[in-house]
This record gives sequence, structure tokens and C-alpha cells, in this order.
Amino acid sequence: MRPQISIPEGTKALLFDLDGTLVDSMWVWSDIDRDYLSSHGIHTKENVQQLIGGISMRQTAVLFQEHFHIKDSIEQMMADWNQMAMDRYRNEVRPKPGAKELLALAGKRGWKTAIATSNSRELCEAALSGCGLAGAFDAVVTGNEITNGKPAPDIYLHTAERLGVPPKQCLVFEDLVDGILAGKAAGCRVIAVLDETTREDNDKKRRLADGAVRDFTELELA
Repeated sequence: MRPQISIPEGTKALLFDLDGTLVDSMWVWSDIDRDYLSSHGIHTKENVQQLIGGISMRQTAVLFQEHFHIKDSIEQMMADWNQMAMDRYRNEVRPKPGAKELLALAGKRGWKTAIATSNSRELCEAALSGCGLAGAFDAVVTGNEITNGKPAPDIYLHTAERLGVPPKQCLVFEDLVDGILAGKAAGCRVIAVLDETTREDNDKKRRLADGAVRDFTELELA
């Protein structure tokens, strides 16, 4: 039987990263990174997702311009990525096991819920719609709405403010080291989600977070 982790006492809001945390989607970006760079004649053995961390799509475009010397405009790069990802987000991305049950519990307990993602609003809404989670959250905050991406605390501070809940009463779920650092820097408690695509960081994520699960079925939901 899997170990169970309890929701900390005093929790008033659940804040979810999207990719690799609430939904199983990191494979989409590994494919897109490879295909996009290949279309520009770039073949790299770097772990591009590890290079990106939790920064916003716009910040990623700047990084690609600087690191891979991409000549396209930031707007064009973002449009290309959205187009490449949209169909997969709408039709192939699925929620992590136990996610719907956790959201149902939040409704019963009166906890507020929010998405705090570095992804674009268009892809976030496509994923939530495809997963049957559209309208399930009190707030959806995306990377383009804040100045500094993760590991800066901005997105979690902004999301907590939107919900009207102090950060210390917010529980963050995150799959990346940068996201965990962002949640902790904001003053939230953080549970790491050990996504398979970033398993090389699992030990570090366990050390940084207040707890760790492979998916939401490892939470005590009684």
C-alpha cells in the first residue's frame, strides 16, 4: 500500500502548477523542444526542460534566442509553440491520478483552488477543458501575467492575493525544483509531485518540499 500524506492543518487554499503536476503533459514539451529546434537545424543532447525550469513561455523564448541563437521574434516563437501544443493539450493530456478526487474534497471542505502556471492561458484552458476541469478553479494565473517567473515567488504571491488567502495558508503542488523554490519563497507550504520526466531531481525535490507524492492518490483524502 502506498504511503499517505495528509493535507496540513490550517490549509485554506490549494495552488497547483499545471504541467507535470496537475496534468501529465511534460512529454508534450519534450517532443516540441526537439521538433522546434530540429526545424531550426539545431540538434542538442541537453535536457531542455531542465534548462527552462519554471520560467514563463515569454522568458523561455528569450532564453532560446540567447542560448540557441534563434532569430524568430518572441511573439512568433510563442505562437509556434502554442500551435504545436494545442491539439495535444486538448485531446491527449490527462489529469494526474487522484486530481479530480482532491478537487472534489476541496469543494466539500471549502478550500479555494487555483492554477499557477508558467504556461500560456490558451494551453492551460485547452488542457482543463480536455480533462473535464474547466471551471473547477477559483483562479487561473499564467506566466504572462507576472514579471518574474519561477523560482521567483511572484506567481504564488499573486495567486494567493487573487484568492484572498494568506500564503501561509496555501498549499502548493509542484513538480519542478524552481516551482518548489517559488512556493517556499512565497511563504507557502509545498508538496512535490514526483513526475517521471524530472526523476533525476526527485531527491532534491524531497529535501526542498514539505512532503512528496508520486500523484494525488498518495494524499490522505478522508
